Amino acid sequence: MNRVTAPVTDAAAETLLEDLVTAYSPSYNEATAVQHLVDWMHDHGYDQAFIDKSGSAVGIIGQGEHDVVLLGHIDTFPGDLPVQRDGRLLYGRGTVDAKGPLCTFAAAAARAALPDNIRLIVIGAVEEEAPTSKGARYAATRYQPAACIIGEPSNWDRITLGYKGRLLLDWTWRGALAHSAGQATSPAEHAVAYWRRVCDYVNNINNGTEAVFARLDATLQAINTRENGAYGEASLTAGFRLPPTVTPAEVEAALQPENGATLSARGQEVAFVSDRDNALSRAMRGAIRAQGGTPRFVHKTGTSDMNVVGPIWQCPIVAYGPGDSALDHTPEEHIDLDEYLNAINVLAGTLERLKL
Repeated sequence: MNRVTAPVTDAAAETLLEDLVTAYSPSYNEATAVQHLVDWMHDHGYDQAFIDKSGSAVGIIGQGEHDVVLLGHIDTFPGDLPVQRDGRLLYGRGTVDAKGPLCTFAAAAARAALPDNIRLIVIGAVEEEAPTSKGARYAATRYQPAACIIGEPSNWDRITLGYKGRLLLDWTWRGALAHSAGQATSPAEHAVAYWRRVCDYVNNINNGTEAVFARLDATLQAINTRENGAYGEASLTAGFRLPPTVTPAEVEAALQPENGATLSARGQEVAFVSDRDNALSRAMRGAIRAQGGTPRFVHKTGTSDMNVVGPIWQCPIVAYGPGDSALDHTPEEHIDLDEYLNAINVLAGTLERLKL
């Protein structure tokens, strides 16, 4: 009835995480970490372990008719940090975002006694921290799972149901300069005027909305000007976090440039929210309770690979993983190893409880 695997000890799970964090892997430079994870899966009972055409690590267990995808990411935010332990805390880039969740997937998959009707696919996707999301986009065309868990930090007793969408707009103005004593608008003033227009648009859309997940957010990510004597240029990049009620196309259409400026869009992702009551979330809630926790649902204001695969797969989907997401991308990034081990037990219990 259930597949029997060699146990993955807590010590082996901790070593996996520390070794994978040590293999620094910012976006576009994941090959060493990918190979390490594939080798680990080869050595810990996976039926298959390989590098797919996107460059992502993939491990498969079981031959059931229902695919379940555990989609983590192996790339990290830039900034190599010393990998060190302080008691039960492990410090290093990726401990939280998101090698902690990815190693939770790898260890739990190897440890779980899977139902016979499940084929489990563990993916360490590349380029999640980049606008390309290369690994997830390839997986979206390769599989059609009955359920999916995204590997992102939310603490061991919380289940993430949704993420905001994303859009980046690059605005550029070029034109002839006038004497500073004249009335002509300078390049910097053109840029400021456009940013004010962005802020007015955002305020109008929000119109008093207080719920963070329901608000449209905009940040000025970069602004530059330059002159060569006769001509000037101004450019800015505006980043948007989109609620479920606003699409990237709507924002781009509303903020088309004026005065001869140009606009290009990138990083477009629609917001995605999953159903909170399905076989996957029920199994996970039961597994969290079995470990002594009280399961809680959350929605995140960032984006993840859920935004990429969720609209395509249209299956029960949640995000799960140990770690405090407030530490993402910070110099203090670290994870509590006891929480990590708890999350492995929760995920193994989820897979064993899952009824498809």
